[in-house]
Amino acid sequence: MKTIFYLLLIILPFACFSYEYEQIDRGVVALAVSEKEVYVGWRLLTDDPENVAFNVYRKDIGLGNFEKVNEQPVTASTNFMDESIKPGHGYYYKVKTVLGTQESETPGEAYVFTLSGNQPWISIKLKDNVTLKRVGIGDLDGDGAYDFVMQHPDFNVDPYFRPGYWKRSSEPYKLDAYSSKGKFLWSYNMGWAIETGTWYSPYMVFDVDQDGKAEIYAKAGEDDPREMDGHVLTGPEYLVKIDPQSGKVIKKQDWISRTGFESYNYWSRNFLSIACLDGTNPSLIMQRGTYTVIKTEALDKNLNTIWKWESTGEFEKYRGQGGHALMTGDIDQDGKDELVAGTFALDDNGIPMWHTGLGHNDAGYIADFLPERPGYEIFYGIESRSPKNGVCLADAKTGEIIWGYEGSTFHVHSQGMVGDITAEFPGIECYAGEAKGGDKFFLYTADGKRLSDQNLWGLAPRAVWWDADDQKEICFENNISDYQGESQLKIEGKILIVADILGDWREEIVTSLPGELRIYSTNIITDKKKVCLIQNHLYRMAVADASMGYYNSPQVGFK
Repeated sequence: MKTIFYLLLIILPFACFSYEYEQIDRGVVALAVSEKEVYVGWRLLTDDPENVAFNVYRKDIGLGNFEKVNEQPVTASTNFMDESIKPGHGYYYKVKTVLGTQESETPGEAYVFTLSGNQPWISIKLKDNVTLKRVGIGDLDGDGAYDFVMQHPDFNVDPYFRPGYWKRSSEPYKLDAYSSKGKFLWSYNMGWAIETGTWYSPYMVFDVDQDGKAEIYAKAGEDDPREMDGHVLTGPEYLVKIDPQSGKVIKKQDWISRTGFESYNYWSRNFLSIACLDGTNPSLIMQRGTYTVIKTEALDKNLNTIWKWESTGEFEKYRGQGGHALMTGDIDQDGKDELVAGTFALDDNGIPMWHTGLGHNDAGYIADFLPERPGYEIFYGIESRSPKNGVCLADAKTGEIIWGYEGSTFHVHSQGMVGDITAEFPGIECYAGEAKGGDKFFLYTADGKRLSDQNLWGLAPRAVWWDADDQKEICFENNISDYQGESQLKIEGKILIVADILGDWREEIVTSLPGELRIYSTNIITDKKKVCLIQNHLYRMAVADASMGYYNSPQVGFK
């Protein structure tokens, strides 16, 4: 009986998470493999019946109607290789669901031109010859396809006071919106009150108000409050809500105050995130501070305050425990999201749950690293000088250290990497490295066995589901390779995000080139049929966070 009760405690909370996901389409992608072959991939959705099958339809541009190209319904996967195309033709593709003898239309189409040979990417040409700083992803028009809100120029100011960090902003950031098909929609100028750096300029693309279209939230100011040298030290600060259709500000209210912070460097650290604090409705999270005082505020869909918290008074021990990104997820398995704001956690009601005392972290990932262990774990890479546990795995519910590096660390830097990159060991492998005076590197198994102390992939490689198996590949120096080092593809551009935004359950790599947003998507056939990752709650929240703070690749949660 005790065993049954324990299992119920684990299972039941996951069943009560009732957030309604976006109404997304099939995410059909069509990619040339050769002049005579086109790969077609699409999403399996959470509400698809287990026995759903698919038919693939193709239309030759200007030559008639859609015609079915597969002989038998596709049952074991959500991809298909069309080997009956004609070189130099343009084609539209769509899929229909099949249940028994009943075939049904399903939204989502893709276009491909077959002249270019092997091309596992889609290109969106930008109206200006700019390179991008960040990209936010959401459905701006309610058509079921993800659109893009891009921040440029690719220029970064750090508020740290030592020479060589802070630089005068040469031009204000702009947010440019493009549709899923590459159509320019609008541009929003963030203005001179927002300096051009990660910590001044968070923005978020998400349907918080639940009207079916993802609005944009951003930190904002007024006019040009710069000092003679370019610093912004005074002036009003706001949170603005931007209309996804027009790019116009439709709501504005005060940002968290600068008061209580010791200096410009400390008050210039700003964040936005999304969490379902009641298990049903998305809430917006604002935060200011990392290294000393930390102030956090949760807002409902009308931007009314749900709760406020700060690391002062009785919570003084939380000072300086902030991270370079916010993480949200149901870490205590109660059906509601909590906030991991560094090496500590706030419950869904804004009350602290635990703190590790490890100081400030650069790297942080919530995931089910140890499949046989109940609940989530958090992998940390600690920037603060640490006598031990500068690289560690902690219990997400309690903050208890499960395993950690026993030696001292100087500065574990940047995002590191997590991913199941080898089938030899169960669970998710963890990688991190030191910089700025340190020389240690770490590759661990999920249960804490150190596999390597070498600099294998720099400080922030990306793990990505790319080929046909269950293990992730590693994207480093614009090369996708497996754990053994076998190269699979060279990519171009600065990596902005790795996420499952198109096609089947495997992930896309979104990059920026001058005047272009490029979306790399696999054109390798797999026989695995899995629900798309973007409908996984923990994963979706992390995708939303790509446009603020350090970018941490999304991880799949329990549901």
